[in-house]
Amino acid sequence: MRTHRQSGVTLIELIISIVVIAIAIGGVLGVLSQSVGRSADAMVMTQAVAVAEAYLEEITLKSFADPDGVDGEANRVDFDDVDDYDGLVDVGARDEFGVAIAALSRYTVRVQVVSSAALTSVPGADAKRVDVRVTYAPNVTVTLSAYKTRL
Repeated sequence: MRTHRQSGVTLIELIISIVVIAIAIGGVLGVLSQSVGRSADAMVMTQAVAVAEAYLEEITLKSFADPDGVDGEANRVDFDDVDDYDGLVDVGARDEFGVAIAALSRYTVRVQVVSSAALTSVPGADAKRVDVRVTYAPNVTVTLSAYKTRL
């Protein structure tokens, strides 16, 4: 008598294999979708930092005290000291002349200038802290700060 060996898989083994493979693929696709969804965050964060640095550099290059004696110029192109930037809110990043930069229209920039006594070797009246906050809705916020001193 010859015995025949059965080769292949049973229906139950096949169903269990399909379920295990489906669970594994679901996990891999879940991780992949999260990675793809967040891949743009790095670019947005880098742009937000660049926008904040540009504003901060523009502001800190201005005089500590008002050189022409006119405080609170209305147009950004006329800003000549750091205090003129206090309270500035730009919806959409702008250049130093106040002209909107179309590619950066989804960023909001807020500037705050406050007197500061945080620098131990500089009197509080001679130091100002400049805070530039750049936001990109819904979840990116970058704040950069610098000090401008009279000395």
